Amino acid sequence: MNILIVDDEALARSRLRTLLTEGSDSPRHHVAEAATAAEALDWLAPTSGRACDLALLDIHMPGQDGLALAHHLRTLAYPPAIVFVTAHTDHALSAFELDAVDYLTKPVRRERLQQALAKVQRAAPSVLALLPAATQASGEALLIQDRGRTERVPLAEVLYFKAEQKYVTVRTAARSYILDGTLNDLEARHAADFLRIHRNALVARRAVRALEKHYDPEEGEGWAVRLHGLSELLAVSRRQVAAVREEMGR
Repeated sequence: MNILIVDDEALARSRLRTLLTEGSDSPRHHVAEAATAAEALDWLAPTSGRACDLALLDIHMPGQDGLALAHHLRTLAYPPAIVFVTAHTDHALSAFELDAVDYLTKPVRRERLQQALAKVQRAAPSVLALLPAATQASGEALLIQDRGRTERVPLAEVLYFKAEQKYVTVRTAARSYILDGTLNDLEARHAADFLRIHRNALVARRAVRALEKHYDPEEGEGWAVRLHGLSELLAVSRRQVAAVREEMGR
């Protein structure tokens, strides 16, 4: 997982980092640190291209505290899971009202931290586990020109393609990319793994989590799909509702 530790105490951050990375049997985590809420928000800025699956937040910090930061994180397009790590127990109710996955008290024990990580993983299962095994095994990838470099994005990580004027947005659980091409070409090449839900969108078939009523300011009352690993909804055209229902019934 990509984990961001937010705590104004350097020793507390160091201890959490050690607990997350020590031991040969520990899962591989990418750990970053921030000493304040402002640093955390800079690190998570959409323009940074960084991904965060989990934020470990202290509550009492100079400036904006951890509860206020959590409120802000919930407004992000792709909010991380939140676990509070604090020496104070009097904010537990407020923490869970913010949909925190867990609430740890200092000093944190390794076993208790592992329990919290397991809760996070159960709450947000791996997107790769939801996609077809054949797609994963093939190792097929998209080559995307990104900020002066060519980046290889595994097709198994892509959740949707969406047409945006003259380009296509490629969305993974971690971030968005811009791809030159057309949805028609992508649909022709990857129809086995991606389903057309709208004239402007293809979604990974196995990532479809729910079909629900949705009001769109431009199109009015209609339907939308929710995908594993993403908080945003994607509009479904009326003519494609039956196809989405059929896919979910497989």
